Amino acid sequence: MSTVTENIGAFARIVSDMDRVAVAVSGGVDSLTLATLVHDQIADRAEMFHAVSPAVPPDATERVRALADRQGWVLSVIDAGEFGDADYRVNPVNRCFYCKTSLYGAIVPLTDAQVVSGTNVDDLGEYRPGLEAARIHSVRHPFVEAGIDKSSVRLIARQFGLGYISELPAAPCLSSRIETGIGIDPAMLKLVDKTEKMVGLALRPHTVRCRVRAKGVVVELDESSLSAAGPDERQELSDRIAELFSDGGFDYRVSFAPYRVGSAFVHPIRIMSE
Repeated sequence: MSTVTENIGAFARIVSDMDRVAVAVSGGVDSLTLATLVHDQIADRAEMFHAVSPAVPPDATERVRALADRQGWVLSVIDAGEFGDADYRVNPVNRCFYCKTSLYGAIVPLTDAQVVSGTNVDDLGEYRPGLEAARIHSVRHPFVEAGIDKSSVRLIARQFGLGYISELPAAPCLSSRIETGIGIDPAMLKLVDKTEKMVGLALRPHTVRCRVRAKGVVVELDESSLSAAGPDERQELSDRIAELFSDGGFDYRVSFAPYRVGSAFVHPIRIMSE
């Protein structure tokens, strides 16, 4: 297994050969670590792009802005415009292809730099239709080229003093909570985000996902947190969540279930992670 120093060295050799670099920063551990490394290696030739949209949790944008201020990035906050694409809004199983097509299609005209993403080696074994959009737009993946996996990304983040960022759980976009075939509605995404925050404050779970399915809202929790929540506590939260969605114009029954990776995808391909 490569050491942190070896991984950083391999990464440095890859980006140092690039003329200028534009980092797509979503606000998760991978892209924030990527931006930190790129800035550390070639700050004078680097710029960062973060897209805001109803599908991006406000917390992610706050993390990006805070780290940009702390490290002195050249940061552009843009609207990728994915909600203007009907193919995205109908929420097919390859929705991520249309999302990333909008993202990279918005960044490329704004820069002459090489666009890079935080994709790591572990992602290559997963169902990631967004990788095809990256290929079409000639986006490179330095972590993949350097042979760096998710656990190594976290080690690098710790090495660079990123603190809590290095421990961030997987945090896919809010649209990933909506079952395939149910249209993506910005108002619904706000309710999903509010629900996850509500449950997070009440139960302090390691993992929480608010899934919107054809049969209702399902709050998925990691096994230990689900077991620790008693029937009365679950019922109280279910009532509050149902009221939240009802006030937003959505009439759904609410239930709790164990967390299952990628369970909003109605698709025969096994989704390895989010």
